[in-house]
Amino acid sequence: MDTVNSAETTSASAYGDSDFVVVANRLPVDRDPAEGSQGWRTSPGGLVTAVAPVMKSQEGAWIGWTGVADVDFDPFTIDGMHLVPVTLTSEDVLRYYEGFSNATLWPLYHDVIVPPEFHRTWWDSYVRVNERFAAKVAEVAAEGATVWVHDYQLQLVPQLVRRMRPDLAIGFFNHIPFPPFELFGQLPWRDEILRGLLGADLIGFQRPADAANFRRAVRGRLNFTTKGSTVAVPAGDFLPEHTVRAEAFPISIDTPYLEELARDPKIIERARQIREEVGNPKVVMLGVDRMDYTKGIRHRLKAFGELLAEGKLDIEDVVLIQIATPSRERLEQYKIIRHDVELAVGRINGEQAEVGSIAVHYLHHSYPRDEMTAFFLAADVMLVTALRDGMNLVAKEYVACRRRDDGALVLSEFTGAADQLKGAVMVNPHDIGNLKAGILDAVQMDQKTRSRRMKQMRKKIATDTVSIWSKRFLAELEAIHTNPEAIIPDRPAALPDRSTTASDRITSTVDTPAPSEDHQ
Repeated sequence: MDTVNSAETTSASAYGDSDFVVVANRLPVDRDPAEGSQGWRTSPGGLVTAVAPVMKSQEGAWIGWTGVADVDFDPFTIDGMHLVPVTLTSEDVLRYYEGFSNATLWPLYHDVIVPPEFHRTWWDSYVRVNERFAAKVAEVAAEGATVWVHDYQLQLVPQLVRRMRPDLAIGFFNHIPFPPFELFGQLPWRDEILRGLLGADLIGFQRPADAANFRRAVRGRLNFTTKGSTVAVPAGDFLPEHTVRAEAFPISIDTPYLEELARDPKIIERARQIREEVGNPKVVMLGVDRMDYTKGIRHRLKAFGELLAEGKLDIEDVVLIQIATPSRERLEQYKIIRHDVELAVGRINGEQAEVGSIAVHYLHHSYPRDEMTAFFLAADVMLVTALRDGMNLVAKEYVACRRRDDGALVLSEFTGAADQLKGAVMVNPHDIGNLKAGILDAVQMDQKTRSRRMKQMRKKIATDTVSIWSKRFLAELEAIHTNPEAIIPDRPAALPDRSTTASDRITSTVDTPAPSEDHQ
């Protein structure tokens, strides 16, 4: 029997109180050591910036895991957000999160840069945890509420929720790439994942190609009819007949907040200090990534090392600062990438550095938002050379901080940001020769060209913020749920005739926005 399809349909005898429900693997909080075992502090990112205002303006709730295994927590409120914890056991963390989510789905969805692992026990855990999240949604959502599910860890939740609560408007956003059918087809549970996602009214992806890959998989595996961006889901599988829209909604950043930070005199002074600490070279290059094999850090270091060895870059003139935030350190592939990166850094510095000068300043820890902004201000060239990325918000954050319209961005064509930041120096990070040429182009670019390119990119992110992103998605979701027969395959649905919608309240109630973080 199909594991997912064996879940019992639940008829809610009573509705919850929350008119707007965000569902994500993690709650936006971390433990606060200063407050003891029950203390929390917010860990805001781009998603919080997008949804916190609407949560505060009505009865909203955020469902997710606290990050602490084997401990049950009661719902609590912090910074005006009502948070509803879902408990994960140590075994859940091992099998659902580290296993199926990050050793099966993550590599598979990122072009199989490393081989994904397929284990039935991991899948079973993934199903159980998704059922746990869905049950919590059914419990807290008010009648007719809007539910917004996020990311690859929870792809079964839309179908499970629709079975239990067909009254809800359900949206899903996939923050990472969706792979081509030839890769997705490797997954033993491919049909279950597709059916899980099709429980939603609206499915959002970072790039048009991701949405097209999904629709192709639906046609190829389930034989469902697609037209433009819509999928016709027939009745069955405990679900009613309905139409789903699957299209691109590229996520962005909180541009005004970052621009405000970039104007702070203390941060500007800190940027000057950073340049001084690395020897005041002519050019400071910067890489900011999670320590992940998808980010292309090894390729970047190889290209930089070869440019130094060939004499095309001079250690007296150019310095690379590589910030690699720790990530998933218990997984074997992440241990390997850290070892390889640190070996490459050591080799470059051993071969190229001299007393008093270092070629690569390698920093393996995270930084607060103010310090990261200072690094962005200090860098003349930003290197974003991911092998595959859903969006990569770091690229946009760098652009937002360049208030003087200076600086150059070297950007992988395999990031979602490449669709939008056309003023970047585009590179294929798999091609070391092309990557080296792109780095040289950025380093040697004249100021007039840098300014023209940066102005072009800054204009884009000024009109494409995370608040606009969330407003558009939620408006589309509400329109589709309110009037599904009006869905037109190749353009957005007409907005419902209401004086105030959930999406309207996002921009009308923004207080002090939170910083954006790279969601990869």
